[in-house]
Amino acid sequence: MKTFISVISVFLFISSAFAQPDNTSLNKQQRVKYYQEFLCFYSGKKNLTRVDVFIQVPYSEIQFVKSGQSFIAQYSLTISVFDQNRERLISEKIWNEKIIAENFDQTLSKENFNLSLKSVELKPGNYVIRTAMEDKDSRKEFSVDNNFTVRDFSSGINISDIMLIAKQEVVDGSNKIRPNVSKDILVQHDGIQLFYEMYSDSSVDVLMDYSIMDKDKNTVHKENEIINLKSGTNQFFKTIKDSALSLGSHNLVVSIFDLKSTLISSASKNFLSRWSGVPGNVQDLEKAIEQMTYIASDEELDFIEEAETRDDKIKRFLDFWKIKDPNPQDEQNEVFNEYFRRVAYANEQFSHYNEGWQTDRGMVYILLGPPNNIDRHPFDYDSKPYEVWQYYDINRQFVFLDDTGFGDYRLVTPLYGDDYRYR
Repeated sequence: MKTFISVISVFLFISSAFAQPDNTSLNKQQRVKYYQEFLCFYSGKKNLTRVDVFIQVPYSEIQFVKSGQSFIAQYSLTISVFDQNRERLISEKIWNEKIIAENFDQTLSKENFNLSLKSVELKPGNYVIRTAMEDKDSRKEFSVDNNFTVRDFSSGINISDIMLIAKQEVVDGSNKIRPNVSKDILVQHDGIQLFYEMYSDSSVDVLMDYSIMDKDKNTVHKENEIINLKSGTNQFFKTIKDSALSLGSHNLVVSIFDLKSTLISSASKNFLSRWSGVPGNVQDLEKAIEQMTYIASDEELDFIEEAETRDDKIKRFLDFWKIKDPNPQDEQNEVFNEYFRRVAYANEQFSHYNEGWQTDRGMVYILLGPPNNIDRHPFDYDSKPYEVWQYYDINRQFVFLDDTGFGDYRLVTPLYGDDYRYR
């Protein structure tokens, strides 16, 4: 019989804190305004699994209203659990959140956020979990549906879902951890910190294997250790010290083997690895170098590409952006961040046959930023669809024509001279 040990007190650290959220898009039509995480743990109740749902809302995505000397934002959150066919509502939780910011700068920061936790107990199986947020002031609503499998921990040796840790500290003698809900990891900083539970019907020695695969499923890190499991619930904190991971998507797999190397159970976690000083939306070094075509000369790009080693290529890439930094004394490189913000926006808004940054609208947006005005003509009876982008500060306008009728807008008035310069 397993002994249940509550871990809510371990990670119920949900006050305002800091992170490095980037703007994640689940689809092109809607950029969800919050991060979410679902984690399965043994509940201690027969035939039930506890699912912890974390929702992290950045301050920059909600509307604050001045109240006295402070600024207040209020929003509601909803978690709805349906069967896998969306035919039956199984559980629903609705609650309100209120944030008080001491000054206006706090409300604008992309690093401040509010983190919420709710738990629901479900039978093992497949579900659809819908999360929704409504801003009380603007009345804007955002939601997303997630297919989710609730795992079964009822017998034998099992491992819970893996929680990535953003921060760990001791408060009043208790170990408090804050989960990394965005799953962005600064791999050159503190390593990969994680928390998980293991459940066993008896005391036994097992081999734990930690493997990290890159986006091409190549194993880029591997380590293992023998540990002793006690009967019941065992809680583990682990830090994987490795700063050699490349940018972008990775998959961490934690596996349990017996001492004869037979696989018993495993759990995995996808995450994005980042480098210090590099914008969060830069997730592929080779792609990022290719995307620099609008700001770097052919000679500068060749110099980066011709580096003999990967470390040298990384150094040349970062050195290029250091030169562009208008304020090298502070931690932020505004030009670096803004350039790849524009690239990400172009990919989100203008992708068609090509990636958005390679389209004509993407090129103009990356070079000149958002236009002061866009005059759209999608349904004029006497012409093909077209758009006119106006830039008042340089007294220029650019016409894009959809000659095929399939959204492939091409630049009619070309960029030339001083226009073809990043601003």
